[in-house]
Amino acid sequence: MRPAAASPPGGHHQRPGEAGSAVVRAVPPGPLREFWISFSANRGAVMGMAVVLFLLLTALFAPLLAPHLPDQTNSAVFLKPPAWQPGGSMNFFLGTDAIGRDILSRLIYGARLSLSIGLGVVAISVVVGIALGLVAGFARGIVEIAIMRLMDIVLTLPSLLLAIVIVAILGPGLVNAMLAVAVVLLPHYVRLTRAAVVTEVSKDYVTAARISGAGTLRLMFSEVLPNCAAPLIVQASLGISTAILDAAALGFLGLGAQPPSPEWGTMLADAREFVLRAWWVVTFPGLMILIAVLAFNLMGDGLRDALDPKLKR
Repeated sequence: MRPAAASPPGGHHQRPGEAGSAVVRAVPPGPLREFWISFSANRGAVMGMAVVLFLLLTALFAPLLAPHLPDQTNSAVFLKPPAWQPGGSMNFFLGTDAIGRDILSRLIYGARLSLSIGLGVVAISVVVGIALGLVAGFARGIVEIAIMRLMDIVLTLPSLLLAIVIVAILGPGLVNAMLAVAVVLLPHYVRLTRAAVVTEVSKDYVTAARISGAGTLRLMFSEVLPNCAAPLIVQASLGISTAILDAAALGFLGLGAQPPSPEWGTMLADAREFVLRAWWVVTFPGLMILIAVLAFNLMGDGLRDALDPKLKR
């Protein structure tokens, strides 16, 4: 005779099929976690986001981080080299410019100015571009043709040349330079919004909302626009880098921020005559522009991979 199988503690016998009930089912990740998994798969995008956050914190806490005031001059330290070179000083770690202003302090305050330009320009372009794109996508007919042909005309002109012409008409200055760059970037958001609207309007959920009595404004902003947000977010993140670069170019030409503003392009313009004998005056503002533009481009590339279902890894 076979010995009886030992029963588990408590005398409970497992019934057939009961083992499967103990298996814990995997819970699918939420939208934010899924987004972060896709975004963090791109290491360049994570590095870009880290640099962007660092620049934003630097701009936010500029008065606490800068060792000197950005416009404070010192006649005793004209064109002083960086601290690691002979004749340098730790009080002016990245050296000074032609009138004794601390380069490091001006770069820190310049981050506040340049990022404000980029964010402000993109905010203007996105708001106006979404409005025009929604109108073109819903109105169709002559209204759509007029808006899109106007955007095509803007796109046919070289962006920097168009910005220069607009600033020349309005007059040099930071606000006018921001408006000029916003006009240059506007067609991208109009075309992107209109294309997304045309795609979404033909879908069933929009038809159902229209049958239920939803008005045009509700269809625009409550039904269609949220489903167009992903490509607009990606374009906006890439547009910030373009805005920073174009604003710096206008500042370099003397059409953007005016001296003594510590804007990076204006700093480059002030340092042109000292390129050969004071390399630091030109190099560090140029590096800041390069780092900021590259960081926003890398972050935008990661956002595109994470938000576009076709590109998710």
